[in-house]
Amino acid sequence: MKKRTNKSFIQIPKVTGGKKTFAAFLAENLVYPEEALKNGIEGNVFVEYEVDDNGIVFQARVVKGLGYGLDEEALRLIKLLRFEKVKNRGIRLRSSGKTSIPFRLPATMVYNIVPSNTTPTEGAVPKAEGSGADRPGTISYTIEF
Repeated sequence: MKKRTNKSFIQIPKVTGGKKTFAAFLAENLVYPEEALKNGIEGNVFVEYEVDDNGIVFQARVVKGLGYGLDEEALRLIKLLRFEKVKNRGIRLRSSGKTSIPFRLPATMVYNIVPSNTTPTEGAVPKAEGSGADRPGTISYTIEF
């Protein structure tokens, strides 16, 4: 009796470098749309696409989008991707794929520093209420994520 081996005769195009390279590609090339930044929109855009035998993406479309320019940016990124060429015994092969492009708002820090121009008088007790910006010698800051 012959042993069965698990061989795949059809090769499917893969992103050159794998998942780590794909994540680095997204981090390097993603441009967050201004409209989405203004409105504080973040999430994942799901994209379907086809890849020809030369590794070029075509017929990309958004399956589930967010709007505000994020869908267009996801399509632009997918069309920039290049996959490895495959040889399938002379057969030209098109394959399809799905992926999600994560959009996360960048963390920004805003600092408001109030200089102390006056020193408090001796024996004076500062008020506990207030934001701190109304008291001399305090530093007020806001961290936005």
